[in-house]
Amino acid sequence: MSTSPGTVQFIEDQLGTLAIRTAAMFGEYGIYCDEKIVGLICDDTLFIKPSDAAAELFARTEPAPPYPGAKLYRRVPGEALEDREWLQEAVQATADALPTPPPKKPRTPRGAA
Repeated sequence: MSTSPGTVQFIEDQLGTLAIRTAAMFGEYGIYCDEKIVGLICDDTLFIKPSDAAAELFARTEPAPPYPGAKLYRRVPGEALEDREWLQEAVQATADALPTPPPKKPRTPRGAA
């Protein structure tokens, strides 16, 4: 099963005031905040990446893998997904707790030696 575009749009709308973007990844979606990957949207479910963010903030979530064989993320249940204020706080706290990714190396054009 895969995620519907409507689910992705709903999550984007819920996080509207944050600096977020989504990207298609392997048939599902990654969600970025402040250019850090903070979660995955798989099978119409949001999974927030584990971090050192305050544990009590994530009491509404449960550990679960976003896909078979994956590490555990924090699965966001439907009622928490509807709570825009909580969702924005949880995603921003996760982004704040994650390290800044290293800059990407420029790609070498094909055929260049």
